[in-house]
Amino acid sequence: MSTPTLQVFDGNSLPAPSGADLVGDTRPYLIGPFDRLSVDVYGVPELSKLVQTDAAGMISLPLVGQIKASNQTSAELADAIEQRLARFVRRPDVSVNVTESVSQVLTVEGQVAQPGLYPVVGKMSLLRAVALAKGTTEYAKLDDVVIFRTVGGQRMAALYNLKSIRTGVYDDPEVFANDVVVVGDSPGRRLFKDILATTPLLVSPIVALIN
Repeated sequence: MSTPTLQVFDGNSLPAPSGADLVGDTRPYLIGPFDRLSVDVYGVPELSKLVQTDAAGMISLPLVGQIKASNQTSAELADAIEQRLARFVRRPDVSVNVTESVSQVLTVEGQVAQPGLYPVVGKMSLLRAVALAKGTTEYAKLDDVVIFRTVGGQRMAALYNLKSIRTGVYDDPEVFANDVVVVGDSPGRRLFKDILATTPLLVSPIVALIN
């Protein structure tokens, strides 16, 4: 059943966002704008730095100059830095680590203990995202959990029941950077009001395109 505002899809989960929807895929982690990085050049401490990517995903390093960091893994960026340093340092050995993720985060809000932005590192599920927010509050509506996501430039939403996930009725869905998870907030559930009149949420989640 669809409504004028929601087009319901078959299946039990939202589709994964494409690279165009994110700064980069979540597996492996790709560096994005405003991430903080530790760049270490083995044996050359004066070239090692803590840096932050700018809005364009660029960083600046001694001898290297400006170099693009975004949409690369830490290993790829380390290789690129080594190639530039090879003109000045014999066999440079560079390691890059992300010390603070700013670009790849999801939002958890509503009836959770600590609403906020949380980094997405590796594969993350809805239950894990709620756990990062220190769990649900005493009066949270466990059958009222909505994930909002943009896929291919289109806004989508899915309504889940945490109790059904915890008891194994259906799978714990994966969440991605830029997702918004809203727990126990009736405005989110209101989108699905007409559909819920005929479709039970206990058996499977409801996934829809927001028109």
